[in-house]
Amino acid sequence: MAPSGPGSSARRRCRRVLYWIPVVFITLLLGWSYYAYAIQLCIVSMENTGEQVVCLMAYHLLFGMFVWSYWKTIFTLPMNPSKEFHLSYAEKELLEREPRGEAHQEVLRRAAKDLPIYTRTMSGAIRYCDRCQLIKPDRCHHCSVCDKCILKMDHHCPWVNNCVGFSNYKFFLLFLAYSLLYCLFIAATDLQYFIKFWTNGLPDTQAKFHIMFLFFAAAMFSVSLSSLFGYHCWLVSKNKSTLEAFRSPVFRHGTDKNGFSLGFSKNMRQVFGDEKKYWLLPIFSSLGDGCSFPTCLVNQDPEQPSTPAGLSSTAKNSENHQFPAKPLRESQSHLLTDSQSWTESSTNPGKCKAGKELFSENYS
Repeated sequence: MAPSGPGSSARRRCRRVLYWIPVVFITLLLGWSYYAYAIQLCIVSMENTGEQVVCLMAYHLLFGMFVWSYWKTIFTLPMNPSKEFHLSYAEKELLEREPRGEAHQEVLRRAAKDLPIYTRTMSGAIRYCDRCQLIKPDRCHHCSVCDKCILKMDHHCPWVNNCVGFSNYKFFLLFLAYSLLYCLFIAATDLQYFIKFWTNGLPDTQAKFHIMFLFFAAAMFSVSLSSLFGYHCWLVSKNKSTLEAFRSPVFRHGTDKNGFSLGFSKNMRQVFGDEKKYWLLPIFSSLGDGCSFPTCLVNQDPEQPSTPAGLSSTAKNSENHQFPAKPLRESQSHLLTDSQSWTESSTNPGKCKAGKELFSENYS
């Protein structure tokens, strides 16, 4: 790690300030939109009292949910790997003495033998972070901006000045959903007054300029937000992160782009939780602790054929620590034992059924 001096400390502080510029921009834009819609459009321009009341009530509901989810996305701290994934002092000393290669990997294999990890590097090695000096849990990645390993990292978002990962991914999805509804609602209710602006049907006041720019801003943001929200809905349905969509996770048997997918229903529950009453609220309800995830895989040993007969080698694989003895967390493992939606887990039901049996044997 590079030594830090007064100069580098000042640069870090400057970067921290600059990182907040996109958040300040969104906040100012949101404040202006409130003034333009609630004051200039609803109170000044609308003449029908009933229309005013309905629009203001619906607007404030969407505005409140938008601000709430945006706040939670920004200020929810990303979760980092627990202490069990950090190397002990003796293991760090041993790792520093060993050269890069098989001996280095052997130290990491011994340290990881009881950890619930299944993913590997492209070369098949244990995923280790030199910066944080820990064994990376599945779906965990190091963020160069935060300079930390983030559990189930999706991406670092400049618009929230935070890493989007396991702890706030649900909040980020709700932020996209409510911001899209917010923009669509404004565009829909502002449209008739926008038309009046071009037909000279509005009085010549400053309100008409707010109405015009409000419609343009809402319409443009609606287009960009709809594509982004649709993309993340697809990611949730496939149980992928943005990073995994660009580079598929690597397991012991090789790359598998659908290795974490359990079917649409279970994929949704993994992000939003089991209690549907919390799905639309920016309250944390995701399953698990971000360190272990169920998978739908068979034939973890790459030397075994991709046939049901290959499952007979499961006992040998567990002896070689291909599957850790440590079970999944309870809130995640019940996704594997619940048989209700295994039929929808994949286009190849036999694969998921075999994967379920394979995990049951290794976690017994």
